[in-house]
Amino acid sequence: MLWNLKSEMKRHGVRRADIQHLIGCSSKTVDNKIAGTNAFSIGDAFKIRDTFFPSLRLEYLFTDEETKDS
Repeated sequence: MLWNLKSEMKRHGVRRADIQHLIGCSSKTVDNKIAGTNAFSIGDAFKIRDTFFPSLRLEYLFTDEETKDS
């Protein structure tokens, strides 16, 4: 589970549908990627970070462990 991404989405008001439209996939695919079943491509990770969370590090957003730093 990408806990940090989920937390930042909530904090910044980013919906799963926003990510779905940005990277051009189904809502189920976004759910699977956030759940850790499938991985985001590096290109999609950069798009998400650059569009919604430009001040945060990729390593923070896309780690599968919950961390306190950003």
